[in-house]
Amino acid sequence: MKKNPNLPRPERRSFLKAAAGFMGATLFGGIPFRAFAQATNLAPPDRCFVFVYFSGGWDQLLAFDPRDPTEFTPERVSETRILPGYSLINDARFSGMPVVPEKGGVRSNIAFGPAVGRLADHFDLMTVVRGINMTTLGHEVGFRYFLTGKRPIGSAARGSSTATEIVGQLHPAVPIPSVAYNIETYNDRYPGHANALRVSRSTDLLLTLAPSTRQLDSELEQQLVDFRGQPISCEAAAYGARGVGDTYVDSRDQMQAVLSSRLDNAFRFNLAENAEVRQKYGLAATGPYDNEAGRAALVATALKKGISQCVSINLTGGMDTHFGTQLTHANNQRRGFDALATLVDDLKGTAHPGGGNFMDHTTIMVFSEFSRTPLINASGGRDHHISNSCLLMGAGVKHNYVFGASGDIGMAAGTFDLRTGQATSTGENILPEHVIATVLASADLDYSITRVSPLQPILA
Repeated sequence: MKKNPNLPRPERRSFLKAAAGFMGATLFGGIPFRAFAQATNLAPPDRCFVFVYFSGGWDQLLAFDPRDPTEFTPERVSETRILPGYSLINDARFSGMPVVPEKGGVRSNIAFGPAVGRLADHFDLMTVVRGINMTTLGHEVGFRYFLTGKRPIGSAARGSSTATEIVGQLHPAVPIPSVAYNIETYNDRYPGHANALRVSRSTDLLLTLAPSTRQLDSELEQQLVDFRGQPISCEAAAYGARGVGDTYVDSRDQMQAVLSSRLDNAFRFNLAENAEVRQKYGLAATGPYDNEAGRAALVATALKKGISQCVSINLTGGMDTHFGTQLTHANNQRRGFDALATLVDDLKGTAHPGGGNFMDHTTIMVFSEFSRTPLINASGGRDHHISNSCLLMGAGVKHNYVFGASGDIGMAAGTFDLRTGQATSTGENILPEHVIATVLASADLDYSITRVSPLQPILA
C-alpha cells in the first residue's frame, strides 16, 4: 500500500496518546448519528431490561427455594440433608417460616425465604425458576455462565452478555443503550453500538457523562481529524481495523451530544432537583450513593429518563459466607432485596409513555452464580452448592408462577419436561441458557445463540 505524502504523519507515541484520550467514546461509536440525535429527546424505550446480580452465591433457603423447618428438622437431617436454620437467625425482622404472601384476596403460589422481605409483596409480577443445574461450584464460572448463557471455557467467558444481545438486536435510539455497573460485560459479535458503558462506581458514571475541563491537545486532535477522507497507509491501518481516525470521527460528535445534554445531572442525587429520588430511595443529600439503595436509584433513573434500555448491576455482595452466621447472610440478602423492592415500587408507580407503568415494559432477571449448601458447616456457614434458583419479573413472563424444583433430599437439581415444567426422571436439567433463551424470547428476540429452546410455560 502506498503512503500518501500529504497525509500528516504523527509521531507514533503522540498518536497513541491521542487515541487513548478518546477511545472511551467508542462506547457510542456504533450508533448512527441521526439515531443518536433523535435519542437526545430521551424517550424511554418500549422495552427495558434489568439484570441484577447478588455476588458470592446466595442461600436459596433464605430466598427463593425455602423449606418448612417443622418438616425439615434437625432430627431428620441425616435423611433429608437439608437444614433451613431459620431459628439460628435470631432476629425478629426475619420470619421463622417460609413466607406465602397474599394481596387483594390473591394468595401467592410462590413461597419465599425469610430474607426476601417486602419484595415478596410483588409476587404478582414474578416467576421463580428453581432447581437450576449450574454444573459448577466456581464463582467466576457460574457468574459468567449466567451472564452470557454459555458455559465458560475454563473460567474465560464465552459469547456476549445477554444485555449485549438485546441491544445488538434492538438498536435502541437512546444515549447509552447499556450500562454495566460493577459487573462484567462482553461483546463477541456486535458493532460498538451494543457495547455497555462499564463503570465501577457512581462517580465513574458522573466522570464519563460530565463535560471535561481538560481539552485534548490541539495538535494531536488535528492529527486525528486530518485522517478524515485521506487514504490510509499500512502504518495507519495498524492503529485499528478501520483506523483510529475513523473511530474518532464517528465518536466525536456523538460524545459531544451526550456531554452537552448534561446527562450526568440525572445521576447527581445530591442536587435539589433530585430530592424526590433521594426521598424514595432513602438517600441522604450527602450520600452515600454506592450502597444498594443508591444503585437501585441509578437503575430507575437510567430507565425512566430514557437514558438506557439495559442496566446490568452488581446490586449487593457478602454472599460468600462460609464462616458467617445465618444472620450475616440473611442481612446481606435483605439489603439487596429491600433495594430491589424499592426499584419495583418506583417502576410500578411511574407511568410509561407507551401506556401502563414502567414495570409493564421492563423485564428484571435476578441471579447469583450458584447457591449455598442446604447443610450448615462446622463454622456456622454454608458452602458452595450446584443447584440454584433465579427470579424473573415484569414484562413478557408469567406472573405468580414457579417453574422447576429442587429435590427434598439435599436440594438436588431435578430433571423436567422443559416443554411443560413437569418433573420426570427422563427429563432434562434446567440450565442457565434456558433462562437466557426465555428472557430473549419474552421480547420476541432471536434466542438461537443459546442453542436451546426457551421455557415456554414461563412466557406470558
